[in-house]
Amino acid sequence: MFVLVEMTDTVRIPPWQFERKLNESIAEELNKKLANKVVYNVGLCICLYDITKLEDSYIFPGDGASHTKVHFRYVVFHPFLDEILIGQIKSCSQDGVHVSIGFFDDIVIPPESLQQPAKFDEAEQVWVWEYETEEGAHDLYMDIGEEIRFRVVDETFVDTSPTGPSSAEASTSNAVEDIQKKEAPYTLVGSISEPGLGLLSWWTNS
Repeated sequence: MFVLVEMTDTVRIPPWQFERKLNESIAEELNKKLANKVVYNVGLCICLYDITKLEDSYIFPGDGASHTKVHFRYVVFHPFLDEILIGQIKSCSQDGVHVSIGFFDDIVIPPESLQQPAKFDEAEQVWVWEYETEEGAHDLYMDIGEEIRFRVVDETFVDTSPTGPSSAEASTSNAVEDIQKKEAPYTLVGSISEPGLGLLSWWTNS
């Protein structure tokens, strides 16, 4: 679920922080810049693990701050494919079941990856597994707040860095831009279409 990623960055330390130890100032600046941010094709950054190397610091003309190239390792949330995770159902829609694991909410289990046969209850706004038994079908509801075990089957990174409008797109409506702004930079796709996966209560209750 969590991995250590080696990174390199140039950190700017303003003059009023020169009285502090350089390592402390750099660690604080790196966490300000990266903590709780998604790095494209890397994952969700959590916190600084350690600093492995500090190169020489430079002060450039017109800027009293020091600039230091830093090699460091950062703790990143990036589950590997086929990893099993446990979260809570945040909401349900026609697009599938939306899951949260507390610090990360952009997880969706699409309808084709649910236990089958499944149907969407429009009145309750929840997905239902129509569990077949010898006595007939039983509706098992995926209620909001329930704990759910799922397998990570895919991931999607979206580059959300700002880009300037091209001349051809300058006159288009803002609707497309608004949709792009709301797109999550990092999304996990889950599946519960195998025995043992799904709501914990399905498999723990006798």
